[in-house]
Amino acid sequence: MPVELSLNVRLSVDDFMLDVDQDLKLSGVTALFGPSGSGKTSLLRTIAGLEPRAHGTVRFDGQTWLDTDRGISTQPHRRAVGYVFQDARLFPHLSVAGNLEFAAKRSRASAELNAEVALALDLAPLLARRPAGLSGGERQRVALGRALLTQPKLLLLDEPLAALDQRRKADILPYLQTIGRRFGLPTIYVSHAIDEVALLADQMAVMDEGRIIAQGPTAQMMERLDLQPLTGKFEAGVLLEARIVAHDHDFFLTRMDLNGQTLTMPMLDHLAIGDLVRVRIRARDVALATQRPEGLSIRNVLSGRIAEISDEAGTAFSEVLVDAEGARLRARITRQAAVELGLVPGSNVFALVKSVSFDYRGLPALADGAGSDR
Repeated sequence: MPVELSLNVRLSVDDFMLDVDQDLKLSGVTALFGPSGSGKTSLLRTIAGLEPRAHGTVRFDGQTWLDTDRGISTQPHRRAVGYVFQDARLFPHLSVAGNLEFAAKRSRASAELNAEVALALDLAPLLARRPAGLSGGERQRVALGRALLTQPKLLLLDEPLAALDQRRKADILPYLQTIGRRFGLPTIYVSHAIDEVALLADQMAVMDEGRIIAQGPTAQMMERLDLQPLTGKFEAGVLLEARIVAHDHDFFLTRMDLNGQTLTMPMLDHLAIGDLVRVRIRARDVALATQRPEGLSIRNVLSGRIAEISDEAGTAFSEVLVDAEGARLRARITRQAAVELGLVPGSNVFALVKSVSFDYRGLPALADGAGSDR
């Protein structure tokens, strides 16, 4: 069941103003997404009770955490919030086991919960080590474990991958994908990286200049062409759901059904026939044709209609939204191409998908189908 977080808060810091009046239904992972300086961390800290200058109201699951008009300001440790910072903030003089025990004792966590957290985050090999001897990803896993052992009702993650390189991000992403669901915790995840949001988030609240300007399911938010200045051009794309229908062992390919059309990628035989997977297709990996092409190496060709075209002022490009039997794709093409092909809303087109990525919710890793055009 979703829980409601009701926010009506203002926070003025130097020349920046946070001004959010929004009700969020929290279930699974909700991303606070936006460019640096948009107010994401300030809002997260306000929710956690770490911004004493904040005014207004914060209510979570029927409890009032902040109401400055009534003189209510619940202390951070009484808000039942688990907070993971960018820099982990572990106690350097304690071992991993000591850091975890500190949280467990304060919340009177059971031995069963201790064991479950250690198992879920693969912490057993780290227990005797000190934070200084851990990698960045390992420190964040310990910080996440410590937050879980406080037995929170809400998990707040403040760009936990920001300080990690790509290899370390890949190490911790599988844990972030599953941990909130495993422990039944609604999670708010702050990020300015759209690829992280696409991978992790069920819902998405987009922030700009101190305000939430849009919110909804991540797939719907990523379809919106009007949000492109914030979601970015290079990583812009859509999220879709497809179902595994066949494995071709002769050519080592996996085929999926996408609203009655077929997507193909290099074999993923650890997935069963019938498994539902989340598909990410970037706009830059989609080309358009007005006739079904022949003699191409690209395997994924989907028929559809133009739903929307948005010219990008001052550039050579247009963003195109294509409805492929209910599955909506984005394509980034030149304005000249759009004119020469006569593309307008309602035009029949074929979307040539050069590369596809898949997010296997509940499975241990992300597989990328780059090269599935061959």
